[in-house]
Amino acid sequence: MLLATWKDSLTQLLTQQKHSPGHLPRIAVLGVGNPFRSDDAAGVMVARALSDRARAADIDCILVIEAGHAPENKTAELRAFSPDLVLIIDAAEMGEMPGTVQWIPEESIDGMSASTHSLPLSMLAHYLRLELHCTVTFLGIQPACTEVGESISGYVRQALDEIVDVLNALIISRYQTAA
Repeated sequence: MLLATWKDSLTQLLTQQKHSPGHLPRIAVLGVGNPFRSDDAAGVMVARALSDRARAADIDCILVIEAGHAPENKTAELRAFSPDLVLIIDAAEMGEMPGTVQWIPEESIDGMSASTHSLPLSMLAHYLRLELHCTVTFLGIQPACTEVGESISGYVRQALDEIVDVLNALIISRYQTAA
């Protein structure tokens, strides 16, 4: 179950994004993970579901990327988009109950990630901040299993559905209304 503080923090983060009058902040959602390692696919699954909703809404200030296990390969796409905020979503071993969703401080991200990334996510965040002058945040989902396999556990599936619903309500629906 997602804690209210997660949703509240996201709402606060979105309202803090600076933008000029008449222009909404540009938000990129980067779904990270390996779809062949069970719950490690969590970030990718969120991106897939959110991408369909974002395309249907046809909003040009939201970019959703399925980054897989090598999100650094998507930096050109991010650079072209020029986001104000990059939200990285990934499975993370946090020592919590499966399906728990939490914000992860950047200094903790590399020791917590369940995925095997080509480049540490903290290095990617540092690069994005320096090169794109944007805010970068990490949202972790506690996996139940990261063994080889393509099935997502029920706990993580429930968390994914809620994350997609929250992001849809706070970003896509809000932006669609403002457009």
